[in-house]
Amino acid sequence: MFPSSPVRRLAIAALLAWLLPAAACADGRVDSGTPHLTDDLGDTLAVDSAAPRRIVSLNPTSTELLYAIGAGPRLVGRTTYDLLPAQVRALPDLGPGLRPNVESVLGVHPDLVILYASNDNRDAARRLRAAGVHVASYRIDRLADFRRATLALGALTGDTAAARVTVDTVSATLARVRARNAAGPHPTVFWPLWESPLLTVGGGSYLNELLEIAGARNVYAELPQPSPTVTLEDLVRRDPDLILTSAATREHMRTQPRWRVLRAVREDHILLFDSTIVNGPSARIGANAEALAALIHAQPAPR
Repeated sequence: MFPSSPVRRLAIAALLAWLLPAAACADGRVDSGTPHLTDDLGDTLAVDSAAPRRIVSLNPTSTELLYAIGAGPRLVGRTTYDLLPAQVRALPDLGPGLRPNVESVLGVHPDLVILYASNDNRDAARRLRAAGVHVASYRIDRLADFRRATLALGALTGDTAAARVTVDTVSATLARVRARNAAGPHPTVFWPLWESPLLTVGGGSYLNELLEIAGARNVYAELPQPSPTVTLEDLVRRDPDLILTSAATREHMRTQPRWRVLRAVREDHILLFDSTIVNGPSARIGANAEALAALIHAQPAPR
């Protein structure tokens, strides 16, 4: 392990004082000697003064964030779905991020494992801790989650300054894009995620937040789910100005008669956007907001 650093301990303590109140120990007392934080499964984590050297990330979003704050070279394992940044593909593929193969994870000898905070992963977290491995679980689904989780990962990995710079830089970019597009126009957008059943971006998704920042209105923003099921008949009634989708889906919409009931399809207002961002709000979210705004507002003004 790295030697203890008083400077790092002070930096961590300052960050945690801003990020989260110290978590209570099991007996109700607070350990004042070691900084603590609480992850999204409610587990209390001690933040050591020695940074972890071997990290496994089992969530594509947390993997991208670890690279963004400078901890990427210490990763020793990933999920099958981790594709960005490109260098992550050289790491051992440890399988899925939900209900992971604990034996495979232990086989790469991690000293820190980052999980997605799902009830499906509670057993894996318990077993990894029983094996002596530090575990932190985060649900990174919204923009607020991005800010909070990035700072927490910075504290856990010893990259507090880089985490703060990442959060501040992304936040400044998002604020700039929002301000630039606040005056309108605000075209309405349909963002499909799956065709059968027809799933779309709902108000519970960070992609809905991204659309708002970019100066657009999600036609399903009032639905609280991240990816609600909708009907084509209801979509026709909402009559979106634009559709955001992948190249394959665009070609399907162009060639299938059932989709021509939509004005946006008939007028070929089907825009292509990077589908990899649906994984979660990573450090690319600022650049994605800028690109989305440019794409949307390059179109003719809505009727």
